[in-house]
Amino acid sequence: MTRFSTPSFAMLCVSVLLGRAALTAAPPPAQAQLLLSTCNAQKGSTLPSACNAVRGDRAEGWLAQSRAEVMARNGVVSTSHPLAAQAGLRILQQGGNAIDAAVATAAVLNVVEPESAGLGGDMFAIVYVAKEHRLIGINASGWAATGVTPALLKSHGYDASTGMPEFGILTADVPGAVDGWDQLLRRAGTMDFKKVLQPAVEVAEQGFPWSQRVAAEMADTYTYNKQVQQDHDTLDTYYPQGALPTPGGIFHNPNLARAFKLLQQQGRDAFYKGDIARAIVAKSGALGGTMTAADLADYHAEWVTPLTTSYHGFDVYELPPNGQGFAVLEELNVLEACVPKLGYNLAQLGPTSPDYWHLLVETKKIAFDDLDRYNADPRFASVPVEKLISKEYAAAQCGRIDPKHATAPATHRQQQGGTVYLATADRWGNMVSMIYSVYDALGSGITVPGYGFVLHDRGALFSLDPASPNIIAPRKRPFHTIIPAFVMKDGKPLMAFGLMGGSMQAQGHMQVLIDMIDLGANLQLASDAARFQHAQDSNTLEMESQLYALVGAELTARGHKVVKANGDNMGGYQAILRTETPSGSYYRAGSDHRKDGAAVGW
Repeated sequence: MTRFSTPSFAMLCVSVLLGRAALTAAPPPAQAQLLLSTCNAQKGSTLPSACNAVRGDRAEGWLAQSRAEVMARNGVVSTSHPLAAQAGLRILQQGGNAIDAAVATAAVLNVVEPESAGLGGDMFAIVYVAKEHRLIGINASGWAATGVTPALLKSHGYDASTGMPEFGILTADVPGAVDGWDQLLRRAGTMDFKKVLQPAVEVAEQGFPWSQRVAAEMADTYTYNKQVQQDHDTLDTYYPQGALPTPGGIFHNPNLARAFKLLQQQGRDAFYKGDIARAIVAKSGALGGTMTAADLADYHAEWVTPLTTSYHGFDVYELPPNGQGFAVLEELNVLEACVPKLGYNLAQLGPTSPDYWHLLVETKKIAFDDLDRYNADPRFASVPVEKLISKEYAAAQCGRIDPKHATAPATHRQQQGGTVYLATADRWGNMVSMIYSVYDALGSGITVPGYGFVLHDRGALFSLDPASPNIIAPRKRPFHTIIPAFVMKDGKPLMAFGLMGGSMQAQGHMQVLIDMIDLGANLQLASDAARFQHAQDSNTLEMESQLYALVGAELTARGHKVVKANGDNMGGYQAILRTETPSGSYYRAGSDHRKDGAAVGW
C-alpha cells in the first residue's frame, strides 16, 4: 500500500496537469492581499494573475500528489481543520490517549467549522481499544422529539408527496454528540471534559480567522438555509450586524465558550438535564417544536457491534443501521464477486479506464437501492443487514450489472449533509475513527440562545411515506448518513478512515478503499485522486474536472448522465494507518486538500 503502480494510472497522473492556462504577466497589486484571494470571480472584481498559475510538481512519486503522508510514532491526528488537529495533538502531548484527543479535536471543530458540526449534532465512532485488542462502536445519534408525528407534519403542510421540511424546528432531533463524547471518555479515555474541552474554550474566546473554505461555506449558508435569516440568535452569533464571514476575518463565539465551560464544570448533565437543556426546550417551544425535558434527560448513546466483511484479505468495518455503513460492505462484496465474473480486474483496468468507473458506479446503484429500501432505526424496523452484507447476496447481484450500459436506479432518494470527520491514534496503539455533524449547513438554522451552537436538522431525513421503515415517530432515530470506518488485517488494527458529505460517504468509502487495496495508493494519494459522486435521485454522475475530461465522453456514450464538477461535492477524507516494521511501529496519515485538511503527529 505505497503508491499506484499500474501504467494506466501514470497516464492519469500526467493528465491532471494538462489543460491549465499559462501564467500571464501583470503588474504587482497595490497591496499584498493575494493570500486571501480565492480565485472565485465576484461581480465587478478582477482576479489576480496568480489564479492563472499551473500546479507545480512533487519531487518524487505521483507528481500531482498534494503533499506527503504524515508519519509519526507517538501519535497522530487527522481532520479537516488545522486548529482542530493541533488541539488533538496538544492532548496527546499532555499524556492523553487517542480517545481524549478525538473529543478535544471534535470540540474545536464545533468552533472553527460551525456550519458542519457542533454540540447540537450527532456523532458515531469506531474505536480500537489496545488493551482489549478489539473494536468497539458507538451510535450517538439522537431521536425525534415527543409529539413529532406524521399527523403533526401534515398539519404543517408536509406529507408523503412533499417529504419532510428541510430546515426549522420540526427537523431538530435530540442532539447525541455530547453524550457520545462523555461515554467514550468514560469507557476508554483517560481525561474528563475539564481537560479535553479546554482548547475549544480558548479558541472560542480568543477568536480565530475564518479560512477561505469555511468563510465561503458560511456565506453560502446565509442564502441556502432559509431558517438562518429568520433566527435572531443565529444572525447575532454568526452574522453580527448582517456581515457575512470573510477569509481572514476574526470570529469569536463567547456563548459557545460558555457552553463548553458548563460541560467542564457539570459534565454531560448540563446539556441533557441542566441549564443548556432548559434553553433547548424553551427555544423549541417558542418556535412551535415539541421537544420535552424528558426527551433530553432520557437520551443515551448506544454501544453497538461494528459490521464487517472481507475484501481481498482486508477486514472492513462499518457501524450498523440507522447509519448507511452496510452499503459500503455491500459494494465491496459486489465488486469482489462480480468484477471477475464479468471478466475484469480493477487493478488491471486502472483509473484511466471507462470500464473501471462504470463498474464502480453500477455497483454503487445496487447498494443504494437497498439502502433506501431497508435502512431505518432497528429499534423500530427490521433491517436484514446480515443478508445484505453476505457474500451470497452479493453474488446474486451480478446479473444487475451491464458492463457496457448504464442502468437506472430503482429508488430515488438523495441525502445531502455538512459533516466533519477525524481520526486519532496514540503511542499505546489506540485508534479512533469518529464522525459528527449538524447535517445541513448550520443544521436546522436555529441557534440555542446564550450558548452559541445550532441544533441539527437530522429529522429532515425521516420519511413521511407510511410504507417506509424510516417513517417518522417520536423517539425514533432517522436514516443517518454519517459513517466512520475501520480496517483490520490478520486480526490487527490497520486503518481508521472516513469520508464526509451526505450520500457521498458510502460511495466515497468504496472509492478510497479501491484506490488503496486494488490500486496500491498510499493514504495521501488515495485522498488526492479524482472521485465521482452519483446522485440516486436524479441519476446524475458528477466527476471531478480532470476525470470528466478523461472518461466523461465514454461514460456518456454508455448512458450515464455525466456532468463536470469540482471538489465541493466529493467529500472530505482523512485516514491514519498503523505500520509495523522490524524496528518498531509508526503511524502514517493523509488528509483531504478539498477541505482545510491537516494531519499532524509527534
